[in-house]
Amino acid sequence: MKILFIGGTGIISSACVKLASEQNRDIHLLVRGLSTDKRPIPAGIKIFNGDINDEAQATRFFEENQFDVVVNWVAFTPDQVKRDIRLLQGKVSQYVFISSASAYQKPIKQLPITEETPLENPYWEYSRNKKACEEVLLKAFQEKGFPVTIVRPSHTYDKTLLPFDGGYTIVDRILKGKPVIIHGDGTSLWVLTHHEDFARGFVPLLGNPAAKGETFHITSDMLLNWNQIFEITAAAFGADLLTVHVPSEVIARYNAEWGASLLGDKSHSVIFDNSKIKTFVPDFKAFIPFSDGIKEVAAWYQYKDKQIVDHSVSEMIDQIVEDWS
Repeated sequence: MKILFIGGTGIISSACVKLASEQNRDIHLLVRGLSTDKRPIPAGIKIFNGDINDEAQATRFFEENQFDVVVNWVAFTPDQVKRDIRLLQGKVSQYVFISSASAYQKPIKQLPITEETPLENPYWEYSRNKKACEEVLLKAFQEKGFPVTIVRPSHTYDKTLLPFDGGYTIVDRILKGKPVIIHGDGTSLWVLTHHEDFARGFVPLLGNPAAKGETFHITSDMLLNWNQIFEITAAAFGADLLTVHVPSEVIARYNAEWGASLLGDKSHSVIFDNSKIKTFVPDFKAFIPFSDGIKEVAAWYQYKDKQIVDHSVSEMIDQIVEDWS
């Protein structure tokens, strides 16, 4: 079985490439450019250079190369998935679309979240676009038999990704004893999934005929609140934590991008019911707690070239703290 990943070097996809390679799956990558400094590609993976968003180029590519399964890690708009349907209808046994658990209803009216929870996010355009993509693909499945499987990751991280907006700038403030802001009162529940855990649920879906026409989220079952997430992160970097709690609506007035991410996702408590993926992949279980995963992140950021500080972000935090105080 030939499997093509469109993308494959990102936070989530890299772990799936690695696990599939270890299982001797026949994995191929289609990428625009290759940067392996963060996530090396396993030996034996065939790499094609090309741009899926250049439809003429992509048409030639799929005329010259046949695959059983195609996974698009970099589709974000309805037009992009419509293009994929044009390119791949009748040519593949399975097409996997990477959606997002952020598309689930906000505010969430009932927990736990299942795959049947409505998709309705008025705060975040990214999430609304993912929902629209799903609608296009499921219609194509129902009307044309297009063999789609939809997967919704939640907040999934690897060694390079800190769990909060602002990245290393926030760690720099923690190390310097400066206050950092936590949205709300910090007690909303959140789920952080290590990318290797995600891969354990994802890879067995590839080539599984029963997964066609189905949607899945794949997350850890381990819950933390945001106070704990910041405390665990500070401890991993060997520092004490000084925090100021600020309502998400206030943060949104200073930074629209942070606001969309908070109001459309992170400020809401989430609990995911992973029964469906465990039915299709009985061996699936998330093993890596954030307290272990963040140690990998801290090791990654011990090098000076990774310690990038955005002073404008730090100044914004200072202003929020001063104004809110």
